[in-house]
Amino acid sequence: MANSKQAKKRVRQSEKHRQHNASMRSMLRTYIKKVTSAIAAGDQNAAQASIQEATPIIDRMVSKGIIHKNKAARHKSRLNQHIKKLGAKAA
Repeated sequence: MANSKQAKKRVRQSEKHRQHNASMRSMLRTYIKKVTSAIAAGDQNAAQASIQEATPIIDRMVSKGIIHKNKAARHKSRLNQHIKKLGAKAA
């Protein structure tokens, strides 16, 4: 347990940051799930609209240090790949 005043403050700050980061991660997952559900439904227009909405959120999480830049790139790449496959199936 923290004994000094400084250590107690760090514990408070750490918990506050942890909760905020968890909230941000949850929001990120929600946006990714919206894209995934549109892909699963086979609706390319909805999937395209939701990826347009999710991309800036993903990038913002990278700039805030919530996720690594390579993880963000991987998510965006895979989602776009699935959307392109939907277009190929429709054509």
